[in-house]
Parts: sequence; structure tokens; C-alpha cells
Amino acid sequence: MFASRQAASLLLRRSATAAASSSAPAAATSALRNGIANNNNLARFMSSSADVATFDLTGSFETYKLDTAPNNTIEMTKEELLGHFELMYTMRRMEITCDNEYKSRAIRGFCHLYDGQEAVATGINSAFEPEDSWITSYRCHCTALARGGTVASILGELFGNIDGQTMGKGGSMHFYNKKHNFFGGQGIVGAQVPVGTGFAFANHYNATPGKPMQVSIACYGDGAANQGQIWESANMASLWNLPMIFCIENNHYGMGTSMDRHSSHSDYYKMGNHIPGVRIDGMNILAVKEGMRFVKEWCGAGNGPMYVEMMTYRYHGHSMSDPGTTYRNREEIALTRSTRDPLEFVKKTVIDAGFADAEQIKETEKRIRKDVAEQVKQAKASTKPTVEPHLFEYVYSSDGGKEQNEFPPHIRMPDFAKSKNY
Repeated sequence: MFASRQAASLLLRRSATAAASSSAPAAATSALRNGIANNNNLARFMSSSADVATFDLTGSFETYKLDTAPNNTIEMTKEELLGHFELMYTMRRMEITCDNEYKSRAIRGFCHLYDGQEAVATGINSAFEPEDSWITSYRCHCTALARGGTVASILGELFGNIDGQTMGKGGSMHFYNKKHNFFGGQGIVGAQVPVGTGFAFANHYNATPGKPMQVSIACYGDGAANQGQIWESANMASLWNLPMIFCIENNHYGMGTSMDRHSSHSDYYKMGNHIPGVRIDGMNILAVKEGMRFVKEWCGAGNGPMYVEMMTYRYHGHSMSDPGTTYRNREEIALTRSTRDPLEFVKKTVIDAGFADAEQIKETEKRIRKDVAEQVKQAKASTKPTVEPHLFEYVYSSDGGKEQNEFPPHIRMPDFAKSKNY
């Protein structure tokens, strides 16, 4: 069982040095490398005035082949920090709802949940502009929410209803929102990375000379990090100096295989060889925001691609069909929840800054829970797509890209009278 292996002990063991001295950068860096970062040490509240607070991020980053680095401090306004908390809490409640609806069989098929990793999507979104391109893996519900979606549109899609974000055709793994430059949701492991590199090529091609380029980011897990298509994409991005961000969301497990068993090189931010990289504490919304601000500016300035490794953790198994406890033990999950939970961290940050007290936080959580429940009811009230006209919408095109809602005559429709499924 994996829990008995060395990597499990690294994940479970908190650094005694880091716990003893919150001002020791070396200890904090060691904790970050092992995926056991102590959030209390890595984003200390420094000062505040009115509605602005400053936080210390020392030890939240490691860099590779870079002469500069993200800042070790960040300023946050009350509105910004509370907004991040509300989005992250909405993500958490939405994913818990997905868990319950899946178990009640209202959601069928594949379903990969993101709870535990909320700081990553929220931090990236806060550092990006709407014009930047974003593509990710099949663990995409929360990214879709951050990138212009609603709980109702996401749950509607999971229920297979017409008011879902992709009209009930995509399901859990295939969210899409072109208006907000969010391109999925890819069902094939690693397949999003070459596509993301294509978006980076387009952004480079369409850039205005003398101005920063819009960047492209492809997020993928540690389990996909050694794929050939990723190496090929990195090679092209480097050759053509593309504004491409290769973002590894390292939650320590490729499906049910720990990273020490599936990768001979676990410093993923160094995998680009000569391509620079940054490792970020992915459980710390402030670190993700500052780190991604730095990465976006660096890539957008024409310096080429960059590798980013987010040190994070997923609470659920790989998917709803995976209990998540056969290759790791419950103590590991509980310890991560109690010491590194991104939601508890941001709540403490809000309180330390004096932006809200514990009672106000509870009231906000109550309001969000109620809103999520109402949006789930709205999603359930929607109807299923029908064969005509919905089946062939956005599938065939013959007029320069505009949707064609009529299917070609050579397509043979099923004989509903003979089909036992209807």
C-alpha cells in the first residue's frame, strides 16, 4: 500500500524546522518541494491600512533558469480577497453537490472533482485577462465556473440538460466557453497541451507589435507530465518563442499511482530542460495569484514559454468511481485538510487582515450554500436536448463557420420504432 512508502511519509510529515521557525526561507522551500507547505508560514499577514493588506509570501516559490522571480509580498484589497473566498467556497459547495448528485444517480458517466485544488483555478483567473486563452483537463468544473460559468449552467451540463454550458452534449469532461476564451475540458489525457500551444501560436501571430501578448495556458496533471505530445509542444513553443504556459497541477497522484512511482523526475517545473520554470504553493491563493502575475508578464513580454508546477492536492479520488483510499490512507487526506486546506487558509487570511470576522464569514457561507442549492434546482428544471434540432447543432458547417442546424441527407437516423432504448 502506498501509504507505507517514503513518498507518503514525505507528504504526511510536516517539516519540524518550518513549524519551529516561520521566518526560515530554506525550511519553507523544503516544505514546498515535498508538497507539505505550511500555509501559516507561507503567507503571513504583515500590515493593513483601510481596505488594503500586505502579505508575506516568502518560501512560496522556487524558480529554475530565471534571473528574476515573483515578489515575496502581495497587496490585496478587501474586495479582491473576499471575492476570491466567495468563488472558492462556491467551487467547494458545487463539487460537494456534484458528489451527492452522482451518488443519487442524477449525474451519470465520468465525473472528476476539483475540491482541494480551488486556489489554483481561482489564482490563475485572478492574474489573467479575459483575452488570455485557457484550456485544461477533464477535471474542469471549477475552471469553467471561474471562466464565466454559473453553477446552474455547470450542473445543467452534468445533468445532460439543454441549458447546460454545452447544451447537454459535453458532460463533465467537455465544458467550453469561447466568449471567455475557455476551451475545455479535454477527455484525453494530455491532449489539451498541443491545442493550448496552438492558441499560443495564434496569440503570438495576432499580437500588436510593441505591446504585451495575450498568453495561453494548458493545465494538466502530474500523471500526464511525461507524455510525448507535451515534449513536442514544448519544443515548438520554444522554437517559435510562443507565450505558452505549461501548468502542471501536481496533486501527487496520476490516477491511483503516486508521483514517485510514475515519474523518475518529480521536479516538474524543471522538465522543460532549457525552458524556465516556477514552482508555486498551489494551496495558497495569494501565492498562485502573484506567481501567475509574474509568469503572465514574463511570457507576454516575448520571452517564450514557461513551465509552472502547482503543488496542490485533491480530496476526492481520481474520479467518482475511485474511492481514493486504496493507494493512500485516510490519515493523509485528513492531515492535508487540517494543515493545508486552501479554503481554511483564505478564511484565516481574511480574518487576519481585519476584512471580516468569523461570524461574517459564516453568514457568507450560508448565503452561498443557499444560492448553490437554488441554482441546482434551476438546473434540474431544464429539459433534455431533443434529436431535432439539437443533435446536429454546431456539428456540421458549410457556410464559413456559422452553425448549420440541418444534418446532411446521408446521415441515417435511428429507427425509433424498433429501438428498445426509446
